[in-house]
Amino acid sequence: MKKSVFTLLILVLFTLACSLPLQAITPTRLPLTETSAPAFTPTPEATFTSTVTLTPTITFTPTVTLTPTVSATPTFAFPRVTVNKQAHCRYGPSAAFLHAADLYPGDTGSVNGRFRYSGWLYVKFDKLKYYCWVAPSVVNVEGDISRLYYKEPDLQSVGYSNYGPPGNIQAIRSGDEVTITWEQVEMTADHDRGYLIIAFVCQGGNYLWWTYSTGDQFTTSYTVKDEAGCPLPSEGVLYTVEKHGFSKPAQIPWPPAP
Repeated sequence: MKKSVFTLLILVLFTLACSLPLQAITPTRLPLTETSAPAFTPTPEATFTSTVTLTPTITFTPTVTLTPTVSATPTFAFPRVTVNKQAHCRYGPSAAFLHAADLYPGDTGSVNGRFRYSGWLYVKFDKLKYYCWVAPSVVNVEGDISRLYYKEPDLQSVGYSNYGPPGNIQAIRSGDEVTITWEQVEMTADHDRGYLIIAFVCQGGNYLWWTYSTGDQFTTSYTVKDEAGCPLPSEGVLYTVEKHGFSKPAQIPWPPAP
């Protein structure tokens, strides 16, 4: 019974459908929606971070070179002298040498040297343009002369000489005395300053520096005491002296001590 009803309903619907006018059926196209595939996110592989062991760089410590501190060296102040009595300044370190200048009380100068055997001082006096020698007894000294160098007199640098040294020089010993003789050197009266002997002699066991000036051209001999007992032999030289300077030295043939 139910099946017949259902069948009958189908037939009715079919009949109705067939009796309706036909209409074109336009299919409706639905837009395609592109569903993008999900982005692939790769799963990162395990990254192994290596432990870096740093090797320390060797830093060389430079050797420290000490820079010395420069200390200012004090400038040496040459001793000063003031003349205390009227005297002579000479071209050598004894009274036997040629006169160089007159000195008067109050004259001042600077000491540049000293002589080993006599203690005379080599001075540049403020009033003079040259150096000369002065006895320490005629000046007052300000400063330490013990720090000064010894200086030797240079007679060949003193002016000039118009005459040569004496000739025919002889030396004869008589016990402890030596007599020196020579020939006269003829000089004008204006030039004449005699002769100069510079010697080393032995007296009382001491080896002494010895000087002697005759003062005029006519004195042509000199006797000096010279004993035995010194470690060095005695010796000497002879000069002709004129007002301009000294001749070259002539050797004295000194006789040996007994």
